[in-house]
Amino acid sequence: AQGHGAKGDNIYEFQIEFLEPVEPKPVCRVTQRQLNITVQKKESNWWERLTKQEKRPLFLAPDFDRWLDESDAEMELKEKEEEKINKMKIESRVPKDPFKHLKKGYLIMYNLVQFLGFSWIFVNMTVRLFILGKSFYDTFHTTGDMMYFCQTLALMEIMNSLIGLVRSPLRTTVVQIFGRNFVLFVVLGSLEEMQSKPVVFFMFYFWSIIELFRYPYYMLSCIGIEWKPLTWLRYTAWIPLYPLGGLAEAVCIVQSIPIFSETGKFSLGLPNPLNVTIQFSFLLQIYLVALSLGVYINFCHLYKQRKQHLGPKKRKMK
Repeated sequence: AQGHGAKGDNIYEFQIEFLEPVEPKPVCRVTQRQLNITVQKKESNWWERLTKQEKRPLFLAPDFDRWLDESDAEMELKEKEEEKINKMKIESRVPKDPFKHLKKGYLIMYNLVQFLGFSWIFVNMTVRLFILGKSFYDTFHTTGDMMYFCQTLALMEIMNSLIGLVRSPLRTTVVQIFGRNFVLFVVLGSLEEMQSKPVVFFMFYFWSIIELFRYPYYMLSCIGIEWKPLTWLRYTAWIPLYPLGGLAEAVCIVQSIPIFSETGKFSLGLPNPLNVTIQFSFLLQIYLVALSLGVYINFCHLYKQRKQHLGPKKRKMK
């Protein structure tokens, strides 16, 4: 080889007569710092030394970072064989799922439908408010039916977690789905006075933005695709949006309490001498405490997920 060093341009060459036969074509790789030449033995066995001559050439020096003695080599080979055998045993124990492709197809379609539904809600609200200049007050009347559909369909997520179709924890899934559906179906669905409140716009908007990142991420995961910007948004966008969505739900419940107290809707009168009536508005006040606890539980779960997916990777020591 020709190289430029401290003494100018020079021709460099060397010859090594190996102890035993090697593959005739070595693998060469040139880097900015050095030239790496990998020579493969023809037979995988242990050599007493590198060259036929007993005395090692002066220009040769071992790389102790990559050096293995005979015992180390045997141990490494044994570990690889054991790892391969254990892997084969584990794979043989795991029964093949005949419905694997059917389950994957169902999950892809589910996430796709939910993504399209929440995209429609988000685009509709954005266009009406920022382009057409419509008010906040008709949000429920224009997007309520689609939100009913998406949140009803979201009940399937509880079933998916319950039967082990997905790895989402059942507790956090129930907390999120129940919380949204309680506000949507019980509070907004039963009180027309609440349907025209501006808080509905913000609540629907925060809900839909979160799902615009969550459902595409799960859909691509079903087919083994990871898009790093989407992964980052999936595990980062919730940091401001999830507390804001929980705050909007709380505001919606607080605004509904006087209406439930005045109308007596859903209040339960018990047949007793004191004629005690359990006011639904009182239950809503208790639910506010449960809502804050649910937000905290899901926040901790999402933070843990974010550390797993976006945190620093641990390096294995070799």
